[in-house]
Amino acid sequence: MDQKILSLAAEKTADKLQEFLQTLKEDDLTNLLQNQAVKGKVAGALLRAIFKGSPCSEEAGTLRRHKIYTYCIQLVESGDLQKETASEIIGLLMLEAHHFPAPLLVEIANEFISAVREGSLVNGKSLELLPIILTALATKKENLANGKGVLSGEESKKQLINTLCSGRWDQQYVIQLTSMFKDVPLSAEEVEFVVEKALSMFSKMNLQEIPPLVYQLLVLSSKGGRKSVLEGITAFFNAVDKQHNEDQSGDELLDVVTVPSGELRHVEGTIILHIVFAIKLDYELGRELLKQLKAGQQGDSSNNLSPFSIALLLSVTRIQRFQEQVLDFLKTSVVKSFKDLQLLQGSKFLQNLVPHRACVSTMILEVVKNSVHSWDHVTQGLVELGFLLMDSYGPKKVLDGKAIETSLGLSKMPNQHACKLGANILLETFKIHEMVRQEILEQVLNRVVTRASSPISHFLDLLSNIVMYAPLVLQSCSSKVTEAFDYLSFLPLQTVQRLLKAVQPLLKVSMSMRDSLILVLRKAMFANQLDARKSAVAGFLLLLKNFKVLGSLSSSQCSQSLSVSQVHVDVHGHYNSVANETFCLEIMDSLRRCLSQQADVRLMLYEGFYDVLRRNSQLANSIMQTLLSQLKQFYEPKPDLLPPLKLEACILAQGDKISLQEPLDYLLCCIQHCLAWYKNTVIPLQQGEEEEEEKEEEEEEEEGFYQDLDDILESITNRMIKSELEDFELDKSADFSQSTSIGIKNNICAFLVMGVCEVLIEYNFSISNFSKNKCENILSLFMCYKKLSDILNEKAGKGKTKMANKTNDSFLSMKCVSSLLTALFRDSTQSHQESLSVLRSSNEFMRYAVNVALQKVQQLKETGHMSGPDGQNPDKVFQSLCDITRVLLWRYTSIPTSVEESGKKEKGKSISLLCLEGLQKIFSAVQQFYQPKVQQFLRALDVTDKAGEEREDADVSVTQRTAFQIRQFQRSLLNLLSGQEEDFNSKEAVLLVTVLTSLSKLLDPSSPQFSQMLSWTLKICKENSREDALFCKSLMNLLFSLHVLYKSPVTLLRDLSQDIHGHLGDIDQDIEVEKTNHFAIVNLRMAAPTVCLLVLSQAEKVLEEVDWLITKLKGQVSQEPLSEEASSQAVLSSHPVEKAIIMQLGTLLTFFHELVQTALPSGSCVDTLLKDLCKMYTTLTALVRYYLQVCRSSGGIPKNMEKLVKLSGSHLTPLCYSFISYVQNKKSKSLNYTGEKKEKTAAVATAMARVLRETKPIPNLIFAIEQYEKFLIHLSKKSKVNLMQHMKLSTSRDFKIKGNILDMVLREEGEDKNEEGTASEHGEQNKEPAKKRRKK
Repeated sequence: MDQKILSLAAEKTADKLQEFLQTLKEDDLTNLLQNQAVKGKVAGALLRAIFKGSPCSEEAGTLRRHKIYTYCIQLVESGDLQKETASEIIGLLMLEAHHFPAPLLVEIANEFISAVREGSLVNGKSLELLPIILTALATKKENLANGKGVLSGEESKKQLINTLCSGRWDQQYVIQLTSMFKDVPLSAEEVEFVVEKALSMFSKMNLQEIPPLVYQLLVLSSKGGRKSVLEGITAFFNAVDKQHNEDQSGDELLDVVTVPSGELRHVEGTIILHIVFAIKLDYELGRELLKQLKAGQQGDSSNNLSPFSIALLLSVTRIQRFQEQVLDFLKTSVVKSFKDLQLLQGSKFLQNLVPHRACVSTMILEVVKNSVHSWDHVTQGLVELGFLLMDSYGPKKVLDGKAIETSLGLSKMPNQHACKLGANILLETFKIHEMVRQEILEQVLNRVVTRASSPISHFLDLLSNIVMYAPLVLQSCSSKVTEAFDYLSFLPLQTVQRLLKAVQPLLKVSMSMRDSLILVLRKAMFANQLDARKSAVAGFLLLLKNFKVLGSLSSSQCSQSLSVSQVHVDVHGHYNSVANETFCLEIMDSLRRCLSQQADVRLMLYEGFYDVLRRNSQLANSIMQTLLSQLKQFYEPKPDLLPPLKLEACILAQGDKISLQEPLDYLLCCIQHCLAWYKNTVIPLQQGEEEEEEKEEEEEEEEGFYQDLDDILESITNRMIKSELEDFELDKSADFSQSTSIGIKNNICAFLVMGVCEVLIEYNFSISNFSKNKCENILSLFMCYKKLSDILNEKAGKGKTKMANKTNDSFLSMKCVSSLLTALFRDSTQSHQESLSVLRSSNEFMRYAVNVALQKVQQLKETGHMSGPDGQNPDKVFQSLCDITRVLLWRYTSIPTSVEESGKKEKGKSISLLCLEGLQKIFSAVQQFYQPKVQQFLRALDVTDKAGEEREDADVSVTQRTAFQIRQFQRSLLNLLSGQEEDFNSKEAVLLVTVLTSLSKLLDPSSPQFSQMLSWTLKICKENSREDALFCKSLMNLLFSLHVLYKSPVTLLRDLSQDIHGHLGDIDQDIEVEKTNHFAIVNLRMAAPTVCLLVLSQAEKVLEEVDWLITKLKGQVSQEPLSEEASSQAVLSSHPVEKAIIMQLGTLLTFFHELVQTALPSGSCVDTLLKDLCKMYTTLTALVRYYLQVCRSSGGIPKNMEKLVKLSGSHLTPLCYSFISYVQNKKSKSLNYTGEKKEKTAAVATAMARVLRETKPIPNLIFAIEQYEKFLIHLSKKSKVNLMQHMKLSTSRDFKIKGNILDMVLREEGEDKNEEGTASEHGEQNKEPAKKRRKK
């Protein structure tokens, strides 16, 4: 039978074939087909023949065709056929689909759809036919009768797709079904159907099956629906990530089976690769992604950014076209999120309204952490982002070696955080990914070397962290570091010191690197530039510190410790330290040569030797001998010769140029510290070892030259006391002017003598053991110092030139200052009293001791460390701070300033006031540098510390301790305020308020102590009146800073504005204003400009917060889907926020209502008020625009919004216009006034300039009011509420020149002129402007 069919099919006409096929039963045909197909023989030819003999023109043929077609589909689906046969059959069926009439196509498609919905497909092979059938159907023009009406082919295709997408899809055919649609021509609406269906299947599929499905969706997105695809994918993975994090953090069993995190990250990585690949082929997709994220950023960026979307964005940076946009977007998102965080932290009002969300920075760091799962495509983006943040937000400018923040104030914080985040990203990426290590290191070093002029401390910190993390890993990149060494002599000294300190662990690991550094340093030693030579000294000192010689005392103060794994590099430990010894002595040799160089180079050596000695004690002899031989050059050995030092030899004269050759004071200081260290550390150890006799000779020799040094210092002390200033040729008659060479020489000598006195004071104090004799020596030395400093101050005062900076640095060490202060103020040991009374008898000396402490703290605040030994060691500095603070606090609280000052009137500040100043500086320094140690610091201040109480102490919170300290200062301030107005010490009061301000930052805002502090401050402001601008300003600032953390300060502002209005009077002089007196601190002198400017700046902050909230609301509305239900829900959910915004604006409105009626003096107050009113109207406009947006979906606006609009119309806008007139009248009067005095042309010019500057904000304000009214009209139409009924029409401020009237006036004027004389003409001109002003 099959042969017959085939032979008939071979004929030209198909008539016989048709006849033959009609004679057969349907089952015969299908059985025949099945047999042939299973055997895999001539199934294809047979099928062709059957279709040829079943034309669609006849009904029978059509039915047969349909029957065979559906049977073939079942055959293929059964899986009984060989692959080739199945493919051949499918191919034939595809070709034939277009011949079918439309109704049959619909029928076949429906069969497919029901198979899919019932899940009766076996292998899904036949699904390849569905797109062909749907495409064929879409091309049919004829109409199809449907149960409900008539549809065209296109419409029925749409209906079929809709039916297919709304049914159930079997998990295993989802990918196949999705990929099928790419071959069907789809309209945008149909694409959305399919995408929605596929996305809804994500949650039902295995993780591993999602990447191929995403791929198919991305292919499909070229037809449209890009937005839905991207949104769906990111939303799904954000949810999965969130779920995953919750599973990891919580132990409870969830119904979702948790995925291993590695698998999830791999899947995410694959999907990100798919999306990036799709964006490369279809840029539209990339644009859509950016558009989507940027739209989200309008409201709240942390809402739509997530670790997944950030990783995706970072991968997109590999596409050149999007790189800049993406990095820029991420950069702004980071800073915006830090700014939002700052705004939230500074305002209780916002904290109550806005929930705290994850910060973008934590998400980025999470991406870095996740990238360990072979996300190589993200790393490059991370590196670029890290450097972009560090470059954009690092410290900006350098002045005198110090980084200066260009953007002062609050904006500094977000920028600092962003820069720190950049460094963290780079460090973490460096740890995880080997492939970018070389690049990160190279980029950091490039920036260090090339940006000598701009501050690079943040890059050096990063370098230090990288090296600390893995010195051994970096050996492979050592060539980069050695390359950087070549530039050392061209870099600024500070950079060199920090760079070498950062790479120091590498030097211990890599010999070659150390050798290349030494070569560079040796070259630099003899360079022409002074800076290069100083760098060489710094480098050599650092090497001496860090390469221990065998037998050196262990030092607990190592600045950079290496981890164990990195120390065991050199196995030959003994050899290593022997080599170190040779190496160190070699360096010492090089350094000795420096002692013949400029003063600056020597000075560095003297400052560095003490640290070397402490860390490498075996070098003590070598160092001490060097110092001794150096000192002998300037020391007068004969015991009766005065003065004991050859000052002439320290000064170098080259022609007229006089300069310092030997910083003798620094040399002595270094000797004194080294000696003290030797006595405290080495001698006790040697005494323990004295039984070993072998060492005795050696020791005697050593002790011999230490004894020499001791004797020399003793001798210098005695002879310095005996010397008069005349012996140094430095008495009052000497010339100290900076213009003559003798004057310069005398100045240098004077500073040397003062320095030497200070060094000897410390030396004598350290060895005194409270002997009376030594204390007298100290006082005599101080008197010598004092005389000189008085002469210098006097001369400098006359010459009006500032003294050289060197007076700023005292030679007393921190430790000495704290011991000295403790002895002077707190030592009550009976045996010490006699000698201490000598020192205590001199008020000058006690004041000097406190002053030096102040100087040291100031130095810490400016540079982060103190001069002198251990000044770089944060722990020791902290310890000294605690000791000094304890003494100063005791001295200030036990002897108040009033007591001290009533006794004797002296020049300068009293000791108590100095103590208070010291406390103020220390509190701010501790918060700046030692935030984590605040608890420890406060515990150290507790004077009643006893050993037994320590356990209980641990439970006392920072807030409780702070509150205790605050109470002491509150008492002092109350005592000050309770006195007479004329006895009021303004400086002390301001200092006290500053101390209270910095202490109050340590209180927890939710604690009762904080509330007490706030109510106390309020009480002080309400009850005390002082006419002192500084005190008033600092107290009000304290009040506001506390109040914002408790609740919004709007009601406070309203009360203050009423007080200001009461004191200054109304702009209409006929109106009598009743005085409210809420706050006594507001008085006639303080009301303007002091208080007025303060309240305006606070109002500005409140407006900023409200503005931020409105922007957030707008963002939420634009992201919300605009279905009726959802939008009404959105309005409900934002209801408390809206209510709060309207309340804030309402109260602010009453605040401005008062100020706008106040007769403010022209100048900054008027200026700021006009600007702030402008802001107020801009914020009101923003709110109106928000309601325009919401009105679209919900209809209607809340009642309280209507009230707010009414209030603005009745209480603000009309008053604004009268205020503008008041300001302009005032200006024109002042101009007239200056105009009368014509001869003072300069005065006229400046007055004009001032008027122009001050009237500038007026047009802006008018524009803001008009904008507000314009949008109100729009909102009235939208909401069907007449909001304009409360608005008076504003003054028309434009004008037209009417020609005919002008002609008339001119004609009249001409006639007048003929009639009257010149005198009356002048009168006429003077009157005319006045008349115009009255019209206004």
